[in-house]
Amino acid sequence: MSKAPASVSKSGTRTVAPGAIDHSQELGHGNSPAAWTCVIVMLVGALIAAIAFVIASTPIFIGGAAVMVVGLILGYIMRKAGYGVEGSKLKNSGH
Repeated sequence: MSKAPASVSKSGTRTVAPGAIDHSQELGHGNSPAAWTCVIVMLVGALIAAIAFVIASTPIFIGGAAVMVVGLILGYIMRKAGYGVEGSKLKNSGH
């Protein structure tokens, strides 16, 4: 990775050295109902799997892993339904 700094030109736009990463772009943090639902369901699945690992229960461990997969699918479905970042269900209609 290059240690070359990004510089600002006289027009106010940033130029980045070739091969460098431009950290000035806003990437967002996924703050949406779809992302939060996905993460919370997957955390519950991870907790179930961790407890099952400690008590050495394979069926419960597999169940926890299945809950994590369900969380991933649920997040995808919610994103497609318009509850993701900048989704159609989250836009302010002015009312």
